[in-house]
Amino acid sequence: MALFSQSTVGKGSDSFTDFCCSPCQEHKIDQWAEFYCDNCLKFYCAKCINLHGQLFGKHVTYGRGDTSKWPVSKEVEDFIQKCDLHEDKRLEMFCNDHNQLCCTNCAFLNHRQCAKVVLISESVKGPLPDLQQLSRKIQTVLVELKKLQNYWDTNMQSLQVSYNKQLHEIGQTRQKINTILDEIEKTTLKELEDKMTTLKASVNTNVDNCSKLQNELTRLRDTIHDIVDKGKAELSFIASKKCLEKINQSETYLKENLVQVESSLTFHVDSDFQQHLSKLSGLGRIVVCTCTQAVPLPGAPNKVLAVQGKSEYDVSIASDVKNRFDIRAICVLSNDQILVADYTNKRVQLLDHQYQVVGHCDLNAYQFDMCRITSSEVAVAVDVDQKNEVQFVSVNDGRLVKGRKLRFKHPCYGIAHNLQYLYLTSGTALYKYSMSGDLLIKLYENKSYPLTVNKCAVSPSGDKIFVTNYSHSKVLTLDRDGTVLHTFTDPDLKVPEGIHMTALGQVLVCGEASSTILQLDGEGKKKLATLATRRDGLDRPLSVSYNRNTASIIVVNQLSLEKCEYFVLVNQLFQEKCEHFVLEKPANPGKV
Repeated sequence: MALFSQSTVGKGSDSFTDFCCSPCQEHKIDQWAEFYCDNCLKFYCAKCINLHGQLFGKHVTYGRGDTSKWPVSKEVEDFIQKCDLHEDKRLEMFCNDHNQLCCTNCAFLNHRQCAKVVLISESVKGPLPDLQQLSRKIQTVLVELKKLQNYWDTNMQSLQVSYNKQLHEIGQTRQKINTILDEIEKTTLKELEDKMTTLKASVNTNVDNCSKLQNELTRLRDTIHDIVDKGKAELSFIASKKCLEKINQSETYLKENLVQVESSLTFHVDSDFQQHLSKLSGLGRIVVCTCTQAVPLPGAPNKVLAVQGKSEYDVSIASDVKNRFDIRAICVLSNDQILVADYTNKRVQLLDHQYQVVGHCDLNAYQFDMCRITSSEVAVAVDVDQKNEVQFVSVNDGRLVKGRKLRFKHPCYGIAHNLQYLYLTSGTALYKYSMSGDLLIKLYENKSYPLTVNKCAVSPSGDKIFVTNYSHSKVLTLDRDGTVLHTFTDPDLKVPEGIHMTALGQVLVCGEASSTILQLDGEGKKKLATLATRRDGLDRPLSVSYNRNTASIIVVNQLSLEKCEYFVLVNQLFQEKCEHFVLEKPANPGKV
C-alpha cells in the first residue's frame, strides 16, 4: 500500500502535499518520492530507487516526468469525495433533478422527493470530462479573484486614508471651536475689565471728594483754635465765612450721597448658548460615502462591442451662442440620465433617456473634461479666467445644481475618478489627488511636447490608468504607481482625444484626426476592433462614453464649428453584433 506525507499546511486547508518515499516513511523519515513502481505500488526517493532496481530490475517504474501514471493520492480522493455540507460523509449519489452531488445525508434530507437520484457509479458513463479545460478555467477565475482581492485591499487602504483624514478633520474642527471659545472668553473678560475700570473710577472719585472735604474742614477747625480769643476781628470774620462755606459744601455733598449705592459685578451665563451646546450630540455627522463600481467579470474587458446601427438626436437649445457646439465630455448617470459638457457655451446639459435636453447649468467657464463621481454627481475640469478649477455638479430632482469647487496650480485638461481619488492631467503630467484637493503624487510626466498627457481613464479596480498622448497619437497604460506598462499606436488612431473605461473594463478611445472609435484590450496592448470610422459618419470625434443600461456607445461628433453630432452606437453586451447604431445630430442648428 502506498504511503503519503502529511499536509504541510494547516489542517483546515484543502491543499495537499506530494507523495513520500515509502521505505523512508516506514523509518519515520519524510523524503519526497521521485519514482513510483507499478508492480510494488510504492514510491521511492532517488536513493531508495537504486536499491529497488538492484532487487527488482524487471519492475516498471515511472519518474516525475510520468506523474500521470502515478496513482491518485488518498488525500486527493478524500478531498474530492468529501461532502461540502456533511464533512464526515462521502459523496456517493447524484441528483439529476437538481444537478447536485449528494452524500447519504443530503439524499435523505434534501432529495427525498427527487425522482432521479442515482449512485455516482451509475452516472459515470460516456467520455470523461475535460479536466484540463476546467483547470484552465479555474486558473482564469483565480486571476480575476486575485484582482478582486487587490481591489478590496486597495479599498481598505483608501478607507484607512479617509479615516485618518476625517480624524484630522475632527481634530481641526475641535481646534476651531476652541479658538472660537477662546475669542468669546477674551471678549467677555474684556467687558468685565472695562466695567470694572469704570466702576473703580467712579468710586475713586467719591473717595477723593470725601477726603478733600475732610482735609479742608479739619484744617479750618484747627485754624479756628489758633485765632480764638486773640481779638483778631478780621481773621475771625474771614475764618467764619470760610467755615460756613465749607460746611455748606460738605452738607450738600452729604445730602447728595444720602443713599449710598454699593456697586458689584455679576456674570450672567448665556443659557441659550449652554443649552444649544448640551443638545449637540457631536461636532458633526459621520457620513459613509459609497461609489458603486462594477468589478469586471473574467474576460469582460476583451469582449468586443460590435456596431450595427446609428440614430440621430438634436441637443441644441435656443440660448446656444451662434449655434456653435464643442462638447468635450459625456457622463452617464443613474436612470439613464446623461450629462454633457459644452465648452463653447460654458454649460453642462442634462439629457433624458431619449437624449432630449431637460435642463442645463451655466458654469461661466470653459470645460475641458468631466467624470462621474456618484450616481448623481460629476466633477468638471474647467478654466475660469485662467484659473484652473474642478467644479462639482449634481442632479437634484431633475435640476442641475453647482456644488463645491477645487482650485489647482496647473491646467486641468483631463479628469477621472476612482476609489475616492481624483486623477487630473495638465497636458504634460498626470496627478493623483484626494477628494478634498490634496496632492498625493505626481504619477507621470512628459514635457517633450504639449498635450503629451491629455485625457485619462482608470480601470474599475484602479490598477491601470490609460492616458492619451494627443501630440504623438499614442495611448499609454500605466500601473497604479505611474510606471508605463504599454504604449499603443495604430494607423487607425490619429490624435487621440477622449478615452473611456466601461464598468466592465473595456477601453474605448476616439481619434480626432483619424475620425475613428477604437476598442483596445483591457491591458491597452492591442486593438480589438475599429467600432466606427469616417465612412459611418464620424468627423473629428472629441469624446466617447458607454451606457451599459442601453448598451449604447455615445460619441460626440464635431462636423464643423456650426454644428455638433452625437453618435450613439448601440450593442448587446457579450454578443458579437450590435442592435443598432445611433447618431445624435442637430440637423437644423439652433432649432430645439
